[in-house]
Amino acid sequence: MILTRWVMYFGHSFTVFMFNVVALSNLVHDRTRLLVGIAGVAFAVLLAFINLGFLGALSDTAGLLYNQLDADVYLISPLSLNGTSTKPFPKERLYQAASQASVAKASPLYINYGAWRNAENNDALFMLGFGFNPKDRPFLLPELKADSATEALTQPNTVFLDRRSLPKFGPQRVGLQTEYNRRNVTINGLFALGGGLAAEGTVMMGDQNFLRFFSPRTLDRIDLGLLKLKPGADINQVVLSLRQRLPSDVTVYSKADIIARDRQYWLETTAVGFIFSLGVGVALIVGAAIVYQILYADIAKNFKEYATLKAIGFHNRFLMGVVLQEALLLALMGFVPGLILSLSVYQLIIQATNEAIPMVMPPDRVVLVLGLVTATCLLSGVLSLRKILVADPATVL
Repeated sequence: MILTRWVMYFGHSFTVFMFNVVALSNLVHDRTRLLVGIAGVAFAVLLAFINLGFLGALSDTAGLLYNQLDADVYLISPLSLNGTSTKPFPKERLYQAASQASVAKASPLYINYGAWRNAENNDALFMLGFGFNPKDRPFLLPELKADSATEALTQPNTVFLDRRSLPKFGPQRVGLQTEYNRRNVTINGLFALGGGLAAEGTVMMGDQNFLRFFSPRTLDRIDLGLLKLKPGADINQVVLSLRQRLPSDVTVYSKADIIARDRQYWLETTAVGFIFSLGVGVALIVGAAIVYQILYADIAKNFKEYATLKAIGFHNRFLMGVVLQEALLLALMGFVPGLILSLSVYQLIIQATNEAIPMVMPPDRVVLVLGLVTATCLLSGVLSLRKILVADPATVL
């Protein structure tokens, strides 16, 4: 019994060894075809990682604004698409919400887009602007919470500029004078937030300056209501209570819910999420087509050799093992350079967008792409096998 087990073990090991030897020999025999296959798989891996990277950045930047706001509950118009494309609602709703016993502080936030003048080439580009009462200090950003920032934001015709605004908006220098929405403006400070895919540039200003830059806007209609709750307050209970009390011209969300709302908008409502998802599918199709052509060409070239193996007693299972091993080797050999290229492209995107688009490579994404590419290559291997599996050795030799 023990001898039988050893024979079976060595027989299985020998078969696996033969799989590896024959598969590797077939691949390296034609180095040009091998390099084409590796390049094709690497290109597919690169496309998949880039599209998944943008999808991940889209998801991450959905919470970018809210994670830097010192608030637990948010009021927003039901007509607003997301946190940067809003419709104003009466400020009275914020006062009504502030009367709730669990609310410690209520702050209004004003949001609008204005034309920023590049001080170097005079190009006018739309930049997202946030207005708020400087004394409320609604942002968690350290550059905006300092006492000096509160004083600077109250000065007329001044703003704080986001360091992560794209370079096309011009110099980022404190004291620089330019125009915003056709009014003279001075940069009184800098901060680091980033607008993600929603805004290429961002400025912060006091509410009085917001009135100046966006006349005829008034302060009695706000874009986002920020509620800071007292310690120990039940956020979900407060949200439920406010939804029941406030009129239908405003909706109430917890921080987690409003981030999920914006994420759903970007990924499901707009075409952006669909395009990047489609890009992943296209990448896999490209990789599958290239691997299929490589393996099919190998089978066609060595068809008589495969038929000979069948004639001398090797089963279809062995032939499948050889071809699938080739597919697996192509997947692994193409994945590594594809991953390295993707990491380099991620860094280029981060630099090109001034860190506004956070392209990161989490381990689960690496595993996902490796699994998808491997499965795609194996499927291509199975499809390329049809001709040899049905071949009758007697009619070929």
